[in-house]
Amino acid sequence: MSTLVCFGLGYSAEHFVGTLGDGFERIVGTVRGAERAAVLNAHLAGRLKALVFNGTSANPDVINAIGHADCALVSVPPNENGDPVLATFGDALAHARHLRTIVYLSTVGVYGDHAGEWVDETTPPKPGSARGRARLDAERAWQRLGARCGAAVAILRLAGIYGPGQNALVQIKQGNARRVVKPGQVFNRIHVADIAQAIDAAFARKVGGIFNIADDEPSAPGDPLAFAAQLLGRDPPPEVPFEEAAPLLSPMALSFWQECRRVRNDGLKRELGVSLLYPTYREGLRALFAAR
Repeated sequence: MSTLVCFGLGYSAEHFVGTLGDGFERIVGTVRGAERAAVLNAHLAGRLKALVFNGTSANPDVINAIGHADCALVSVPPNENGDPVLATFGDALAHARHLRTIVYLSTVGVYGDHAGEWVDETTPPKPGSARGRARLDAERAWQRLGARCGAAVAILRLAGIYGPGQNALVQIKQGNARRVVKPGQVFNRIHVADIAQAIDAAFARKVGGIFNIADDEPSAPGDPLAFAAQLLGRDPPPEVPFEEAAPLLSPMALSFWQECRRVRNDGLKRELGVSLLYPTYREGLRALFAAR
């Protein structure tokens, strides 16, 4: 592997570049602002070149990087007008002579609500929100782009992401955490280090297809908070019935609570060959607590 173009250096993509990016000779990534680009260029000097992509304008330096890219990692979400990366750089990607593998970071939200039943990659998606429908449209657009340019497209559907700086321990320390209780509600989660493993495996194997990137144990939303409090030697945060919490939730947060499913991850293990570092939130939080 030689050159990686990373569209959107967010939490997961930056973690991949910082921990497993050594397999590439050159990495070019995009961010929305010049200040963020300067920070990343200073922090990851020699490993990464950060360029500005504001979501609409085609930066010539990004187009040049696409022309040399072997791999592309896409973590920019769609907006009301569709996928901004494809809208801006679709033609350049379609004509990229060296591009062999595209990894697109999506969400298990495309499955919609399954009333707590299990879903896997063969389950027909039925997103119940506009955001979920936009994600599914973007997945399919990237698959079409891959067919057009001859690149394998791996769609990684991510569960709830946690990791350094973004986890239940942080919520407990902030002192305003609440355990919202909705009987029967469960969520899968995934540690950012295991997302990085999945991205790395998809590139290494040059594989296409859809893969659920989720942990082994869907569990009630308050369980990680109670476990984090135990690790910190504190009382668990108070329980609040969902009916009381719902009016205070943002529309985006509320949409998560309106769907319930258990997500299987057999493809992650079997086809990508990933052995989870953190198969449940307990292993993940213990490691984050030890490293705090």
